[in-house]
Amino acid sequence: MPLGAVARPRLFAALFAALTCAVGLAGCGGAGSPGPTGGVSVAPTGPGSAGRPAVPTPDHVVIVVLENKDVDQIIGGSDAPYLTGLAGDGANFTDAHAETHPSQPNYLALFSGDTHGVHDDNCVDSLSGPNLGSALLGAGKTFTGYSEDLPGVGYIGCQDGGYARKHNPWVNFDNLPAEVNRPLSDLPSDYSALPTVAFVIPNLCHDMHDCDVAAGDDWMKQNLDGYVRWAQTHNSLLVVTFDESESTKGDNQIATVFAGPMVKAGEYSEGIDHYRILRTIEDMYGLDHAGKSAQADPITDVWTTGS
Repeated sequence: MPLGAVARPRLFAALFAALTCAVGLAGCGGAGSPGPTGGVSVAPTGPGSAGRPAVPTPDHVVIVVLENKDVDQIIGGSDAPYLTGLAGDGANFTDAHAETHPSQPNYLALFSGDTHGVHDDNCVDSLSGPNLGSALLGAGKTFTGYSEDLPGVGYIGCQDGGYARKHNPWVNFDNLPAEVNRPLSDLPSDYSALPTVAFVIPNLCHDMHDCDVAAGDDWMKQNLDGYVRWAQTHNSLLVVTFDESESTKGDNQIATVFAGPMVKAGEYSEGIDHYRILRTIEDMYGLDHAGKSAQADPITDVWTTGS
């Protein structure tokens, strides 16, 4: 049938749009263009943007928080070959930042979207309010925090050997059962038995707080590489981030890496923080947004597919 007067302009417009995308001009949706390192560099999209891809829904997410190191000590650092390799194989965020100094408020921000007025590393009183753990449990999902050197399930003391409560935010919340607070020795060797979301917190040496980068990097390889390899064929995600930078005079830039089969490898220059990481995980499981994560954009441009 001959094209009508209305159909012809529409066809020409569609052909022009396709040609524009093919030559890489602005205005096209999609995954983005190759970055300078051969990965994908994509500008972030705001809430409600047309065509924004969905976040995936991993079977499991493991979040590891390390301590007090500047980015150049970790990514490309001679003492961090494992973490450098992980960044090369995953999504390496080159403009990630913590919220403040010292450690504890940043852990609270990542877990609950708020620093709760905490400005130091002292033991805090019991906290109430939304948090990632309670949201997961309320949605019928599972959550556990595993802390190295935690003396026993549900322990609420401030410090014991290499364990420090300031790095364990879930212990502070009165709307979580004691059994979600577990020693690292309880981490399942059968990764399919992991909870929906798990935090893994190394002790004060292995998180690089009291020991050097090499000690932490080797610990990551020994304790997380098995999960990383398993995750590649089991729809699961690893998030590695830091609580804060070592320098207190800069802009608190931290290394942050996502690794998993749903991740597009590359360097991503968009600005992210702990609130955006929390928002992204909440959106993965359709959870309510805790605190300032409600005003944060989810990270949507690093995924191979949506949910």
